[in-house]
Amino acid sequence: MASRKRSSAPATAAPEGINPKAPCFCGSGRRYKHCHGSGYAPPVTRPFEGLPGEPDWVALRELVPAATASVRTTDGREVTLASVLPGGVPALVRASGEIVLAVQLQASSDDVSRDIGTALAAALEAPAGAPVDPGPVGAAGSAGPRLQEILDLTAPFEVTVHEDFGFWLEGTEPAAAARAGLEQANQAILPTVRLPGLDAAYWVRPGQERAHLRWVRPEPEEKLLDALARLRAAGDPILLGEGTRYAGAFRALGLVVPVWDLPADAPAEDWVGPATEFQGRLERALTVTDPLDADERRARAGLLSRQVTLR
Repeated sequence: MASRKRSSAPATAAPEGINPKAPCFCGSGRRYKHCHGSGYAPPVTRPFEGLPGEPDWVALRELVPAATASVRTTDGREVTLASVLPGGVPALVRASGEIVLAVQLQASSDDVSRDIGTALAAALEAPAGAPVDPGPVGAAGSAGPRLQEILDLTAPFEVTVHEDFGFWLEGTEPAAAARAGLEQANQAILPTVRLPGLDAAYWVRPGQERAHLRWVRPEPEEKLLDALARLRAAGDPILLGEGTRYAGAFRALGLVVPVWDLPADAPAEDWVGPATEFQGRLERALTVTDPLDADERRARAGLLSRQVTLR
């Protein structure tokens, strides 16, 4: 889906007063000459930090096949955000002037927010009905704004999950080839539901035997792991009810996504209550700040061993 390339630029001399051998001012832990002084920009680990609904942004980028949301630019322009667009295009401008922006576009740099922001900036300048080509956003001097710089951060962020990619062709009269492409794309969609009342909790059924709950959490990883460890050490199996299993977690764009295995025959709506009850237990555990005891540290190590990193 998204490739990762290093953004590089010619090395420049250290500004006056900065020791090239001193730790870089950005806090990366590298020496200045090997970090910002080298022209290499370290990867942005949480590219959507500061945006309303950061966990849902991560979900649209990494988890959800077909979904849309509305965002607004700082100058009041309404934009439709889409998980993915046909052919992997970064954005399109409909004949009506509506801008549709993809979250799962091809990344060119180590800052997904800047990649998407660059595509949006290009779309804002493109005429109606024209293709949008933001250019090589990872090249030195060609990158556009980050989303945090171009979007209205006071606007609410609400995701709508779709059963298919029919929204691709809204307001158009598609040719036979477009309809065939849409049908082919629809066949690859996994049934997905965003659980109401729970931020960034997504039920998905990848097959007939099991379903999953994938829940993008907003808490910092260390704090979340401590809370889960406290629950487990206290005898809480971190389940969502009978027939469920805590499968582990993965890291995505700086956030942790716990995953539960669920029975496939129960509809998504059946898990709203159990997930809400678990959230209450987790929130209480998150308020505890005492150091972990020996049992909690062992529980934490077990949880950590079941985490993987997507990106």
